[in-house]
Amino acid sequence: MEIQGTVIVVTGAANGIGAAMARRFAREGASAVVLGDLDEASLAGVAADVEAAGATAVAQRCDVSVEEDVVALLDAGRAHGPLDLVCSNAGIGGGGGVELPNDHWQKVIDVNVMAHVYAARAALPDMIERGQGYLLNTASAAGLLTQIGSAPYAVTKHAAVALAEWLAVTHGDQGIKVSVLCPQAVRT
Repeated sequence: MEIQGTVIVVTGAANGIGAAMARRFAREGASAVVLGDLDEASLAGVAADVEAAGATAVAQRCDVSVEEDVVALLDAGRAHGPLDLVCSNAGIGGGGGVELPNDHWQKVIDVNVMAHVYAARAALPDMIERGQGYLLNTASAAGLLTQIGSAPYAVTKHAAVALAEWLAVTHGDQGIKVSVLCPQAVRT
């Protein structure tokens, strides 16, 4: 994908992979990079780096487990033009197995799976209408293999991979490109 002149949204943009993507997109010539995260202090630093690289930065608090927050973040991007690339990157980990309480499982499901659903649901109608757009979902190598000692993480990362595959098969003929990033452990 050509980055020059694009509008890009990145969740989980305050640290790690999301911060690295945002900085790189700005260096590669994106016109606007919209940054969402709960860590507003770190997000401000990434936004400053994006601006220093020559792109417009929009930093906004975003809890990806809340659909309205994800929609608001994408709407902030639309203020700068059509969304070319939506990077649904935020994720959480943690250990434990089936013994973990339901509220823990639900939080991991909401962040690691439903956030991708919310981003796709908010981005796809405009992208389909334009006949182009790109969804990049960050999962994990645990979505291809497993994560010993962390059932919720492994299960949700498998679901994230499956969702990306489904999106690609379902919307590929409509001009929508979909990738799923499956990194191994990242020190963030």
